[in-house]
Amino acid sequence: MSDVAVRFGKRLREVREGAGISQEKLAELATLHRTYVSSVERGKRNISIENIERLALALGISMRDLMPADAPPQKQKASRGG
Repeated sequence: MSDVAVRFGKRLREVREGAGISQEKLAELATLHRTYVSSVERGKRNISIENIERLALALGISMRDLMPADAPPQKQKASRGG
C-alpha cells in the first residue's frame, strides 16, 4: 500500500490511543467493522473520505486532525540532460 496509507494509519492509531479508545469501540462508534479499522491502522486499506469522516466524528475531532504530517521531501535524482 502507499506511504500515505501507512502514515494515515499511524496517525489514526496515535489519535485513537491518545483518546483511550480500543479499535473495537472506535469501530462501533464509527459504524465500521473492527477488522476494517485494524487494516486501516496497518496501512493495508485505501480509506474513503466518507470513512475518514466517520472516524473523525467518532473520535470527536475534525477530519483535518486525522491527516498525517506531510511526507519528508524526496531527494531528486540529478538530471543528466544534454
